[in-house]
Amino acid sequence: MIADTRAPAEVAPTRTPSLKALRGLDVLNFTLADVRDGLGPYLAIYLLAVRGPEQGWNEATIGYVMTIAGVAGLIAQTPAGALIDRSRNKRAIVIAAAIAVTVSCLALPFIANFFLVTGTQALAAVAGSIFAPALTGITLGIVGPKLFSKRVGRNEGFNHAGNAVSAMLAGGLAYLFGPVVVFWLMGLLAALSIGAMLLVPAEEIDDDLARGLDCAETQDCDQPSGVSLLLRNRHLLLFAVLCAAFHLANAAMLPSVGQLLTKVIGKDYATSLIAVCIVAAQCVMVPVAMFVGAKADTIGRKPIFLVAFGVLALRGVLYTVSDNPYYLVAVQCLDGIGAGIFGALFPIVVADLTRGTGRFNVAQGAVATAQGLGAAFSATLAGIIIVGAGYSAAFLTLAAVAAAGFVLYLLFMPETYGYEPRRADTPPNAPLAVPAE
Repeated sequence: MIADTRAPAEVAPTRTPSLKALRGLDVLNFTLADVRDGLGPYLAIYLLAVRGPEQGWNEATIGYVMTIAGVAGLIAQTPAGALIDRSRNKRAIVIAAAIAVTVSCLALPFIANFFLVTGTQALAAVAGSIFAPALTGITLGIVGPKLFSKRVGRNEGFNHAGNAVSAMLAGGLAYLFGPVVVFWLMGLLAALSIGAMLLVPAEEIDDDLARGLDCAETQDCDQPSGVSLLLRNRHLLLFAVLCAAFHLANAAMLPSVGQLLTKVIGKDYATSLIAVCIVAAQCVMVPVAMFVGAKADTIGRKPIFLVAFGVLALRGVLYTVSDNPYYLVAVQCLDGIGAGIFGALFPIVVADLTRGTGRFNVAQGAVATAQGLGAAFSATLAGIIIVGAGYSAAFLTLAAVAAAGFVLYLLFMPETYGYEPRRADTPPNAPLAVPAE
């Protein structure tokens, strides 16, 4: 299953974005970092430490909430990508999504019912599905395909820096005022992200480039459904499976560590220490993302992605060695390598596999649906294993999933730099088109 690979086609001239647009992207990725993922691992800590078993919350019920929210988000991924492809006002969509996520999370301190908590987090997940295709689409529309890899690396660097700063603030403030402070911090960051989105000039976003389209090369500009596109390109389908495996292994690791810390050191310090875990990983992610963006065209996508899977598997095994809080924080730094690589390479590989088709964002949504499916079931898988067999068994299971993903990528996934995707209307057995010189 080795694909034909060729030098990248000249699909568009190099764009020269303004300094204002580039700085706007920097600020947007920094301020939106904590908003785009909702409460993340803080949800598990808050429900376990503040609500607790006396209100019916344990590792399993928390896993159910996270799974249901994840499923809602994954159902929304492909429609979200199609919306971004078709939209001519991407800034308004990002602002509306930021408001929806924040309102959903700010409601949590005032409710305790399982169904209400699940509903708010499902709404946050649906709104959050907008951010990934919107940010990468806006980026592609501003800088064009030639500068896309480097710019994505820079985006991820600012995203991780924003996560690190917000986690430091959350940790310090939670130590002083309790876990509820995380909700108010999210509200502040959402307001700042709205201002940052307005810094990006709307006229500099080329909506055709933003969907990966070059109408001079592509006669048919109508887009098929995300599922149709996924099934027509076997390597895009395989990449979707690999993304699902990565997130099935990765998504539950940090929340599980947070729950373990809650039991080991108590609820008063768990939120602050999990913030330290996040800061440690995010600080590693910043240079990793920058490196990936700068070197992905030189080294290739496949070798770097294999490192991400290998480090993820190693991390799961190392979590079983000790439950010492300082040791767990040190191991969490490995997340900065694995997740840092994945975050930077994901949109680059999807862009490789859909280049010139005009289906970039809807393909992102389709692959992210599979990715979200893996992440959603990760929490339930880990929660059930923790309750039945303990934390070590859960971490080893997640590590085994990552190892399986490594083998699958190594044996069956081609190098995608220079990959020439089939057009949506090309018969499956037809030869690949040769790029124009």
